[in-house]
Amino acid sequence: MRLSQGPAVRLLAVRSLRAHRKAWAAVFAAVAVTSALLGALALAAGSAALGHARVERYAAAAVVVAGDQEVRWTTKPWGSEPTTTVTALTERVRIPAVTVDVLRGVPGVRAAVPDRAFVVRDDTGTAHTGRSWEAARLAPYRLTGGREPRAAGEAVLGPGAGARVGDTVAGRKVVGLADGPAALYVTEAEARRLAGRPGSVDAVDAVGLLADPGVPADALHARVRAALDEAGLRDMASGQPLRALTGDGRGGAEDLAAAPARMELLQLLAAVSGTVVLVAVLVLASLVAQALQQRSGERELLLSVGATPRQVRAAAGREVTRVAGLAALCGAVLAAAGFPVLWSALRHRTGVVPGGLELPAPPWLFAGVLVVAAVVAGIARLVVLLAARRPGKPGTGGVRKAVGIALLVLGAGAAVTATAQGGDAAGAAAGAATVTLVAGCAVLGPWIAGAAAKVLDLPFRRLGGAAGRLTAAGASAHSRRLGAALVPVVLVTAFALVQLSAGTTMGRAAEEQARAATTADLAFSGTTAERVRLRPGIVSATDVLRSTVVLARTQAGDARLDRLPVLGVDAAGLAGTLDPGVVAGDLAGLARPGTVAVGADMADSLDVQPGSTVELRLGDGTPTRLRVVAVYERSLALGEFLLPKAELAPHTSDPYPARVLASTGERVAGERAVNASVGAAAGAGPSAAAGAAPDPTADAGPDAAVEPERVSPPGAELNAVVSAVVVSAIGGLTLLSVLSTLTLIGAGRRGELHLLGQVGASAGQLRRMLGLEAGFLTATGLLVGLAVAALPLTAFAWALTGGLPYLPPGQAALIAGTVLATVLAGVFLPASGGRP
Repeated sequence: MRLSQGPAVRLLAVRSLRAHRKAWAAVFAAVAVTSALLGALALAAGSAALGHARVERYAAAAVVVAGDQEVRWTTKPWGSEPTTTVTALTERVRIPAVTVDVLRGVPGVRAAVPDRAFVVRDDTGTAHTGRSWEAARLAPYRLTGGREPRAAGEAVLGPGAGARVGDTVAGRKVVGLADGPAALYVTEAEARRLAGRPGSVDAVDAVGLLADPGVPADALHARVRAALDEAGLRDMASGQPLRALTGDGRGGAEDLAAAPARMELLQLLAAVSGTVVLVAVLVLASLVAQALQQRSGERELLLSVGATPRQVRAAAGREVTRVAGLAALCGAVLAAAGFPVLWSALRHRTGVVPGGLELPAPPWLFAGVLVVAAVVAGIARLVVLLAARRPGKPGTGGVRKAVGIALLVLGAGAAVTATAQGGDAAGAAAGAATVTLVAGCAVLGPWIAGAAAKVLDLPFRRLGGAAGRLTAAGASAHSRRLGAALVPVVLVTAFALVQLSAGTTMGRAAEEQARAATTADLAFSGTTAERVRLRPGIVSATDVLRSTVVLARTQAGDARLDRLPVLGVDAAGLAGTLDPGVVAGDLAGLARPGTVAVGADMADSLDVQPGSTVELRLGDGTPTRLRVVAVYERSLALGEFLLPKAELAPHTSDPYPARVLASTGERVAGERAVNASVGAAAGAGPSAAAGAAPDPTADAGPDAAVEPERVSPPGAELNAVVSAVVVSAIGGLTLLSVLSTLTLIGAGRRGELHLLGQVGASAGQLRRMLGLEAGFLTATGLLVGLAVAALPLTAFAWALTGGLPYLPPGQAALIAGTVLATVLAGVFLPASGGRP
């Protein structure tokens, strides 16, 4: 008489769990690390989703009126609903100054204070952000010494500059000191003049509204919104309605870098999380399946004494659920404890995350790690359903072979697709190809191991002596076991190669293009090309102005808004300073307004050539149609678009060039001859902004060495730091899977090793046999992993650089050495212990 379903399952699960504690330790470790990694990523994504720009300068304002710092593009793909794509702008969207007068008449407004930002430079070329002293009321910032500015040549200075009352900074006498940020405050009239743009109407950056006592912010917001709608006011760039911001939303009008950084962080975390989930599924599937496979004899015995297949499956599921559930909870605790430390380190690393971006982590957010723990435990439970679906009835493997081959074909197809893509699309296709190919190798693991064993059978038997014959016999008899051991080695090899080689390939190609493109002898900062051309020995010079543009397009049927870095240059000064590698057209056309030069890959993607037009939105959202005058090939270094500086400057927050590239006409000798004279030359500097009166600042001397000109994609440093951390974590997880799988296999074969010793095999022969097995696994895993990574990497490199992938020899040796050390530890450590 059979036991009822519930008690039998519980009995089998409890007894089996006690009997196989050491075997389940490997699964426990992998599940715990997976849960900790995914939990930390979930917390990071939640914190980024709640992120907002810090409110500082507008803290006293109940409502802030500003331009719309986002671009929206609505498209209707064929056969689907309209979709709207949004991206943030990096340059200030200014609003009409008449807005101030409209807002002053709104009931409940005590004061409407305009805010205009500008940049001035001192005699060392150091930039100072300036504002009117009236705008200091919006914080409020108060005097800590001296008095407020009353004339054009006077200023109040914030802390950090090290100046005192009576000093001169950027041509202005310091008459007062204030708390708050390191800013330079001038009179309202001076701020209006310095922040102006030639040929444009008077505009402001934002208007802060101080409310009458007792007027709530939400009530004032409703009145302001109604007044703006009635007046029909629009911003100065794209003509969008003005925004009225309250609460944390006010910070978006302060720090323009916060919103783009937040969006980039969210996108990066989403992409990384998908990769981690796929890796985790492969790792857990391999470990759990191997743990159950080692007990096939035990399951056959249970079936022979009356247990039903359903009871065996249920007992295995209950057993794994207990192990995985406890491990996932431990991982959740680790994620909750370690996340604040890692997140704080990221936020405080200079240049990675803008200082004005708040990334909150409220206590309720940490409940998300419990959801992640449940998902990880569910993944482990799902693996049991697949691995133990037909206990006692092993299949022929036909379906498994078909699935594995299909995955390999799909992976190869994705890699081929990457060659026809560009930019992010090529990277996504290559990543999908890698994961699909690894999954195919995981499914075909026993056959791959069997094929490798057949190739090495003869060398093992002839050259390895008794140990070699033992290794060959074991490989032939246990191809499924070798396949399970091979999968994590292939996974870690392919993952490490793809992640490291993709970055180094792009970096190397970009550096080579940057060196070839930068032909200048000298580089200056804190001045302009106009002034540099007046110096003795200078043949040509060009300003280099940095900004961004937004390109709306569809790719693979999806609507995209790409924010791309661009350079603004002087067409007349490019000779001898900057060589983009023109393949069609003439860069001299950039001397005319309304023109653009396009990178070759982008030109192919947009199907444009010299004479065509390109529609872009400039950094402040202004839509424009530009005529293509040239196509160039060095876009990895210089960006996808080159614009005339005069076209770009009016739409930037700081129209001052980032630096000036100059040529003496003699690359080496000219630098020696001119360096002394140009370094000593000084004179009145350029104005802080177009149309402003000149500041009495001295031009800076040339840089000691000319750094190659190279643009950085938006969020490049953030991407590099987060990717390095996550790649290290995923690499650690895959290495742990290698060690855990081999340890699990080793624990299951201790009886086999003991039997070999009893029938005459010496300890030295057994050690040599294990060494040959470790070498077999390492060599086969590295070769298969290299083959898996080579196809998508080659497609990726060819699509983006036109060449082959590159990995520094040191990094390749590190991958091979780490894999070898991990395999050796996984093979020898279990064999050194006693019986399980």
